[in-house]
Amino acid sequence: MKLHFSAAALGLAVVFLDSQAFAGAKDYEFQAVSNDLKAGSGRDVAVRLVHKPTGKPVTGAVLFRSRLDMSPDGMGDMTGKLAADASSEPGLYRFKADLTMAGSWALKLMAKVPGESETVEGTVLIQAKD
Repeated sequence: MKLHFSAAALGLAVVFLDSQAFAGAKDYEFQAVSNDLKAGSGRDVAVRLVHKPTGKPVTGAVLFRSRLDMSPDGMGDMTGKLAADASSEPGLYRFKADLTMAGSWALKLMAKVPGESETVEGTVLIQAKD
């Protein structure tokens, strides 16, 4: 009887650890605060990093790679200048972006989230209009 209890407990522990191992970078998502912006230089772009299972914003993430390009319109070589900007709202990450022409832009981000071993990656689509 004791052996069955130990085996069952071990089985539950393995299931719990396996579910923890599957938690990771896919539990996070970058979301645009506004997808429609006016084309031009120095546009304010803001994105949220959200923990999908809880819906809560993620604070303290370190965004270490970002790229702005027109890959959604088939022009991946067309890039826009992008600079990080200050934000006082938790989970909100701001940028100044040069959306040099109207069309679809992709803001591609990579971040390290506190307590998460995997790199969180995401793409936010932005529509620039004249």
